[in-house]
Amino acid sequence: MNLLVCERCGERTDHPRVEADAVIRCDHCGHRWPFRRLALRCVTGPSGTGKSAVTRHLVDSLADRFVVLEQDVLWQAGLRDDDGDHRAFRSAWLRMAAMIHQNGRPVVLVGTVVPQEFEPLPERPLFERIDYLCLTCDPAVLAERLRARPAWRQWDEPRIAEMLEYAEWIRDDAALFEPPMTLLDTTRAPVDETVRAVREWVLNRRP
Repeated sequence: MNLLVCERCGERTDHPRVEADAVIRCDHCGHRWPFRRLALRCVTGPSGTGKSAVTRHLVDSLADRFVVLEQDVLWQAGLRDDDGDHRAFRSAWLRMAAMIHQNGRPVVLVGTVVPQEFEPLPERPLFERIDYLCLTCDPAVLAERLRARPAWRQWDEPRIAEMLEYAEWIRDDAALFEPPMTLLDTTRAPVDETVRAVREWVLNRRP
């Protein structure tokens, strides 16, 4: 079931019209049909804060209730927008998550994103809400983690400085975002401790 295509007339839209009772209405023929409007959980944070390490463990520990996905698997040339806002990439992920939700399994999406990049998108109404947990790290430790990465990832000093600035912005303003992001410091925490904390956060979100 493609939520962007009317099940009656077959017309397609990039701006789904969602009504309050979890019903989609077709702008072309007026047909209305129900869908599963679940909450999306995002585990986010600057590069180097531990998202990938956490994801590997979350897949196993949450497999009975959630589908855990890492955003980077769709980081393909066709989805990298020239203007830098990566809108097509973000929209593709929201469409994918909404489709998975129709199977009754909520999605935990792991990757660098802030509410300002998801909330304005036309696919956002397909979700009851989006919750954000942001991993953070001490700037000096974060810089060392990025310098230690393989050369193919291209973390030179200017790019590291840019990521540190981004991380500082998140630490300072996360509570002011709409919706606000919950912060989790991974500076000194072992991976298993961070995994437990993230798992608890995921399981304790309002259904």
